[in-house]
Amino acid sequence: MKLGVITVPLYDKSLDEALGYLKNLGVETVEMGCGGFPGDGHSHREELLSDKAKLKAFKDTFAKHGMSISALSCHGNAIHPDKEVASKFHYDFERTCILANELEIPTVITFSGCPGDSENAKYPNWVTCPWPDDFLKILDWQWNDVLIPYWQKTADYAKSYGVNEIAFEMHPGFCVYNTETMLKIRRAVGPTIGANVDPSHLIWQGMDPVEVIRVLGKEKAIFNFHAKDTRIDETNTKVNGVLDTKHYGDEIGRSWVFRALGYGNGEKFWRDIISMLQLVGYNKSITIEHEDSVMTSTEGLEKAIKFLSDVIIKGDKPGSMFWA
Repeated sequence: MKLGVITVPLYDKSLDEALGYLKNLGVETVEMGCGGFPGDGHSHREELLSDKAKLKAFKDTFAKHGMSISALSCHGNAIHPDKEVASKFHYDFERTCILANELEIPTVITFSGCPGDSENAKYPNWVTCPWPDDFLKILDWQWNDVLIPYWQKTADYAKSYGVNEIAFEMHPGFCVYNTETMLKIRRAVGPTIGANVDPSHLIWQGMDPVEVIRVLGKEKAIFNFHAKDTRIDETNTKVNGVLDTKHYGDEIGRSWVFRALGYGNGEKFWRDIISMLQLVGYNKSITIEHEDSVMTSTEGLEKAIKFLSDVIIKGDKPGSMFWA
């Protein structure tokens, strides 16, 4: 496994400065935002696609620092009921696939998306319960009329540019948010669809990331991994549950908040996650995503990198066991 970082929190630095800073901290690889919610502050996607000299300079910057790119990300909602919004996210995804081809990167990370409740909807409608029966009718329409057809067509497009791994971040608010929905879309569309496992979104839903990794790993469905922690506030959760719409800035009032590694769960928790990733054969990047509102980006990144450096497994499983 390689220690990685998403560069979004470092958009105030140039790419050269960011890579130099991360290299000095022991980071080996980075995930690059190329549109959608992450933006493209370090990749400038359209410039790289239109100017071969800038593309070469971009590659040379990574070579200079001895760093690699683990994946490209363009999280968005390409099936948003607002056609203009959907079109922008769809464009971001397609253009990111073209850039991935230029960079010879097979993995693009995004969200599954979530449509509305009908063709006439204005906003996405994330269904969280089966009753009244209206909700099951919405789910049937969302999956069979919108989600599956869109990704069947889009997966073919991605493969035409060498993107063989579309990694859905399982995220509440979108159709694919847990293990069951992840496997459902994968079986409907094919093995080009897999998971970007981010424990922070699993923790507050009540899932055990270790067991999620075990199940998805058996299906060879883990394409990427985000290292981000979540702290559950037991007092607020006992009163209000985990479905929380308060702003992320209301840290003391929320049922849960994102934290840097080690500030939500302890070292054993993360050692168990890393060990299960190793057991299911995942040997790619463990990519730190900093979204801790309690500390600055640089402090959060540096603490997370130090924490992860102690728990990540760098080597492959032993070829032979001298003790057995």
